[in-house]
Amino acid sequence: MNTSPAALQQLLDSVASGEVSPTDALVKLKHFDFEPVGDFARLDRHRMLRTGFPEVIWGPGKTPDQIVQLIMAMRSHHPVVMATRIEPSVYVQLQAQIPDLRYYDMARICSLQSAEQSDRTNIHSPSRPGTISILSAGTADLPVAEEAAVTAELSGFAVKRLWDVGVAGIHRLLSNRHVLTEAQVLIVVAGMEGALPSVVAGLADCPVVAVPTSVGYGSSFGGLASLLTMLNSCAPGIGVVNIDNGFGAAILAGQILRTAEKLVKAEG
Repeated sequence: MNTSPAALQQLLDSVASGEVSPTDALVKLKHFDFEPVGDFARLDRHRMLRTGFPEVIWGPGKTPDQIVQLIMAMRSHHPVVMATRIEPSVYVQLQAQIPDLRYYDMARICSLQSAEQSDRTNIHSPSRPGTISILSAGTADLPVAEEAAVTAELSGFAVKRLWDVGVAGIHRLLSNRHVLTEAQVLIVVAGMEGALPSVVAGLADCPVVAVPTSVGYGSSFGGLASLLTMLNSCAPGIGVVNIDNGFGAAILAGQILRTAEKLVKAEG
């Protein structure tokens, strides 16, 4: 779509005159806007309109200065700006230029809240319906599990955490059976052989998003063993994301809840 002021004025005039419906105009506007940042990026400012979730900054491969420019360009358009896979040494450089930047060290996520968000007593007060329950097999899987948890919270969802309930001590999971029976959508994070999602999917009556991690001894091949286990699970109802992709798991779980909400509204 032509994004010149004249073209936008013409579209608005068409809506005002009744030639174009507001619904059709929204469809056109959903796909038109991006913002250049320096000579290295083009921010997708309308991703939230199209997909329900804003663009997120991927940290690796970018310089601290580039990340700062992206955060500052995004802060006026989104209530929460998020950058993933930010190492502590990089955060120190970012925070020097953006004092109100928050860091979640286990998840390696930086976030910047709007003034409205920052004024809340609990910055994770859910703004979307539904709860995402997240399980981790072992303590070593926590960085990926926390990436999923923090992503989901910053995206507006309530999160329930249950850590260190892997199959090597299955009684730890079974003693928390209520978490599975009450769950609306589950994210299950596991390395080694990656068996936990299969066990969970055999007990739960909701979608399960499986996340293989790169945790394991040599023959785990950096997470490939757990990935293949999850892909070949005999338990139905499992969706598998890529190795260590806690962020992607959170967005998928969020989309599942958003779809359920849309269905309820449609039936109402």
